[in-house]
Amino acid sequence: MPIVVNLDVMMAKRKMSLNELSAKVDLTLANLSILKTGKAKAIRFSTLEAICKVLDCQPGDLLEYQKE
Repeated sequence: MPIVVNLDVMMAKRKMSLNELSAKVDLTLANLSILKTGKAKAIRFSTLEAICKVLDCQPGDLLEYQKE
């Protein structure tokens, strides 16, 4: 898939664990893990907004388009 999720990169930059992000964003570990590993097919804007708020970043910091 040409859309790459860089959630792990932003979490590393903020020194935040998946457990900590899960608690702050109020999402299950399973759903965040699916997003982090790039297996997600979609993301709600409300979820993207919550993640950006907690990680203090822009949506473009988390999502990247790469040609196949």
